[in-house]
Amino acid sequence: MSIDPRTIKELLQLQILNKLNLMSSGTPQTGTDDSEFAELLNTLLAESQTASTTTEASVDKAPLKAAAISPIFSAAAPYTGMNQASKTSKPTQYDVMIQTASRRFGVDSSLVKAVIDAESSFNPQAVSRAGAKGLMQLMDSTGQGLGVTNPFDPSQNIEGGTRYLSNLLMKYKGNQGMALAAYNAGSGRVDKLQAANDQELMAKLHLLPEETQNYVRKVLKLKQEYHA
Repeated sequence: MSIDPRTIKELLQLQILNKLNLMSSGTPQTGTDDSEFAELLNTLLAESQTASTTTEASVDKAPLKAAAISPIFSAAAPYTGMNQASKTSKPTQYDVMIQTASRRFGVDSSLVKAVIDAESSFNPQAVSRAGAKGLMQLMDSTGQGLGVTNPFDPSQNIEGGTRYLSNLLMKYKGNQGMALAAYNAGSGRVDKLQAANDQELMAKLHLLPEETQNYVRKVLKLKQEYHA
């Protein structure tokens, strides 16, 4: 409840007029009117003060309620933007074979998956125009040197291709870009660049065939997508 100041002013004016009338008429004052008026005025003022206090308390609590309803604005609320969404490993029907070969030859399984995806899109019967065969697109001469007797057998192909990739990684001291470039274009072309690491390779990547340039970028991107 809120008391209009004009109401209090009018009450005071009425009380003053009443006193003046009583004084002019000569009627003695008993104090009853004064006490009744004071009691009424005090009651109204008390109610007004209580209403004001209640309103202020409600205003003070309002931000707390808003914060409880909208925790997204809290400084402690975690950011859940898409740029922080973690990538999960894509399962394939060859996961067991890939994991086995990866552990045996010390190659990241996500890199093996990325090579298979880029080479054959997981088609074990794939054959390129150059004659590369199977999941990891092994040439007959390369496969035979790796002990592969049937390039269309997924297990043999993955084992042979992973072993070959492991050899290239060791040759290029773990530089994945250089190993991938050699996997696609041959070690001879990569060696001619005289790059010491992936950073130097990227600076000279334009000197390799466009197919190899695209291949290296594609496999490295796929590796991130397959990374567990």
